[in-house]
Amino acid sequence: MGDIGVMPDVHPRVGEVNPGSPAEKAGVKRGDLVLAVNGETIAFGGQLIRAVAKHANDPITLSVLRTLERPDPQVAPAGVVPATERIDLRVTPAGSPGRAKIGIGVFDRTKVIKPGPLGALRMSIEKNYEFAGLIYQTVGGLLTGETSLRQMMGPVAIAQLSGQSAQLGWLPYFLLMASISLNLGLLNLLPIPVLDGGHIFIMVMEGLARRDFSAKLKEKMLLAGFVILVMLMVTVIYNDLTRVQWIERLMFWR
Repeated sequence: MGDIGVMPDVHPRVGEVNPGSPAEKAGVKRGDLVLAVNGETIAFGGQLIRAVAKHANDPITLSVLRTLERPDPQVAPAGVVPATERIDLRVTPAGSPGRAKIGIGVFDRTKVIKPGPLGALRMSIEKNYEFAGLIYQTVGGLLTGETSLRQMMGPVAIAQLSGQSAQLGWLPYFLLMASISLNLGLLNLLPIPVLDGGHIFIMVMEGLARRDFSAKLKEKMLLAGFVILVMLMVTVIYNDLTRVQWIERLMFWR
């Protein structure tokens, strides 16, 4: 989700406040929901850690959502939802640049799923089905013009994406590799001559026509497929080059 700039509507919650820490002095309390740092929305604990770390000895505005004290059940009717209040707190992280902290422990509102062998197999099938649908949806969008050619990636962009995934951990990296493998397999089945799907398409057409096509006709079909693949390669390489900043600056027509 984060790769396209879309984040879920969640925020990390303060689970612990160290005594005497900058957070305690600023008024941060256990149970506070951290909404933003200096106006920048925070969705995960890792974002909060990075945002705080780069402001060593520099005051920051920590926006939290605090649940007010529950009403007395003898005064207020049962089932009353406790009120919340957004509070902006000025906190000064302590520590060296890049490692500054404010002395709190946070936890993300996430759910950990640990499937068994059969559950993992079922999830794998569901994910592959989902990815396959997205791939064919993208190809269909390219043919109808609904999807921009800028979305297509070549070897350079794939290498960059692989490096970013590897930094996130083994799971995102293997997920990307599986997605690329599935992508290549499905694209290879497209009815484009030269590809395996193209050969299958020609054999199906010959079966429907109940005769073999001439070698000359097959050569023309294969040549057309080759031209399509070359155009595809040129497009993805061009897209890759535009993603390299110093090369993009040389493209005066953009």
